[in-house]
Amino acid sequence: MQEADLQFLEGSFKKYYFNHFDLIKVPERTSEREFGYQKFNSGMTRHIPIKDDKELHLMLIQNIPSDVYCSNAYYTFPNLPMNEKDWKEADLIFDIDAKDLNLPCREGHTVSICNECNEVSKTLTQCLKCNSSKLEKKSLPCKNCIGASKIEVKKLSEVLIHDLAIAKENIQVFFSGNEGFHVYVYNSQFQEIGSRERSELTDYISLRGAIPETFGIRKLKQDRAALPNFDDRGWRGRFSKYVFGSKSKRSKIVTELLSNGYSSFQKTLDDVSENIGVKIDPNVTMDIHRIFRLPGSINSKSGLTKIQCDDLENFDPYTEASFLSDDAVEVIANCPIEFKLKNKKFGPYLNEKITVPTFAAVYMICKKLARIA
Repeated sequence: MQEADLQFLEGSFKKYYFNHFDLIKVPERTSEREFGYQKFNSGMTRHIPIKDDKELHLMLIQNIPSDVYCSNAYYTFPNLPMNEKDWKEADLIFDIDAKDLNLPCREGHTVSICNECNEVSKTLTQCLKCNSSKLEKKSLPCKNCIGASKIEVKKLSEVLIHDLAIAKENIQVFFSGNEGFHVYVYNSQFQEIGSRERSELTDYISLRGAIPETFGIRKLKQDRAALPNFDDRGWRGRFSKYVFGSKSKRSKIVTELLSNGYSSFQKTLDDVSENIGVKIDPNVTMDIHRIFRLPGSINSKSGLTKIQCDDLENFDPYTEASFLSDDAVEVIANCPIEFKLKNKKFGPYLNEKITVPTFAAVYMICKKLARIA
């Protein structure tokens, strides 16, 4: 990244943290958490203890980070190396990202940037200019991506509330600032479980590794009554709704499932898992020492803010998570995909000098699709 771009981003981020500190969600039990940050074009700094809002504000203004993080874990000594921190417990956090949903729209709003010559194109395998295969992919998520991610959030919330007995008021949803959502679970009965148990929890939530026996199918001595019913709780009930469709069709489909045998049912179960299992990143949830993007901070992949979603259904990240200024700035943009921010359309731009609001310039520069003129 060129020096002019770095200075522009740092100035824009500094202005944000000075004017919008009220948006930053300082977590409860602040002094027990580990904080960290990353600066533009430099590595991660972590194991930072923060006592209160004042210390956090000072850290942001003094360092102008590109990204700010906070642990979901609680420690006795958050400032010490990991093996000396004395881990107590950790909130559950789930990551739902549009890039993991295999959506057909993604190809239409993803570009490749050649690491050899910086050529930007819509081809995803080889640079058209220098034939290099060293390409970096950048996506400008669309409304369909956000909508599909919301569906996964709703599915996750249903499992958490109805299957795992987590109180609705202990669940908070945040737009990640780029391509999806983070779902936080506080004060649950799972606070003190370790990585292995959290991994098993993600298996259940995503319906990964499900076996036929759980759904009433055995290799020998089949029993029709053992198969799921519509009134069953949890995944058995969801299986019924997805596979049978209606109560009137259950008997016929059960006969087919039994006649096709155990192996065929496993394939059916794999299909069910792929279609109705919640698509979460298991590595995020099972990591009890990870530091997560701090709510209210800017995501350097987009210039958008990680913000809480009180009304998920109507939430629009491209208006509600864009807080940078409207000040005009001149950039050279090479962004072949149209995007929309703050109800304004931008692009496509084909290596041309343009004047756009700061929030749009930051978005494109963060995506490596523009530079300061």
